[in-house]
Amino acid sequence: MIDLKVVSRDEWVDARKELLDHEKEITRLRDRATALRRRLPAVAIEKDYSLTGPAGPVRLADMFEGRRQLIVYHFMFDPEWAEGCTSCSLLVDNFGHLVHLHAGDTTLAVVSRAPFPSVASFKSRMGWRFPWYSSHGSDFNYDFHVTNDPAVAPVEYNYKDATTLEAEGLTHHLRGEQHGLSVFVHDGDRILHTYSAYGRGLETMLNTYNYLDLTPLGRQRYVNEFPHHDTYGTDAAGCHCH
Repeated sequence: MIDLKVVSRDEWVDARKELLDHEKEITRLRDRATALRRRLPAVAIEKDYSLTGPAGPVRLADMFEGRRQLIVYHFMFDPEWAEGCTSCSLLVDNFGHLVHLHAGDTTLAVVSRAPFPSVASFKSRMGWRFPWYSSHGSDFNYDFHVTNDPAVAPVEYNYKDATTLEAEGLTHHLRGEQHGLSVFVHDGDRILHTYSAYGRGLETMLNTYNYLDLTPLGRQRYVNEFPHHDTYGTDAAGCHCH
């Protein structure tokens, strides 16, 4: 049995209108945050990053695929792992048809630190068609704070340094792979970094949660409790986040 109060239609409409006021408040706040995001200053990319794609080495500029804007999802896939992270897999399952982004002069791509053969094999297994590149051997993941190793670069995640992460009990972010999103734009011959988000800042991309949030049962699972989509109904289903 579901724990819901059952009322008359008139009572339901009154309660729905009260909720609607809160929803409109959230919409107004989101619009304000979106406007502020568009006005963020930018940082020029100085490094000539070399990543790997299906045809071999690619530069960051190549990943735009001729469009003006580039959104990169930083997918957790350590070089030692046999498969990509389950929660990252859930998120990219929600990408949808990219033609609408392309019509907005925007490319969406995925980057992981695993070597490209591992990336290509897992992408084929999962049936994904979005562009996916390997940053193996480059500084890309470390510079955008989605791989933490104090021997390589100062630790930072979600704009918090190692001391802050430790003080807040977020020690799982101190080392290894993290997820995130970064946005870049072409400005003439320059590439500018305009935005990055981490942690729950990625929920806007997670349509599964957005849909479940509309229902009385809600999300039901934490993000890392969703299995790879090809393991539902098998013994392999479950949490495989690394």
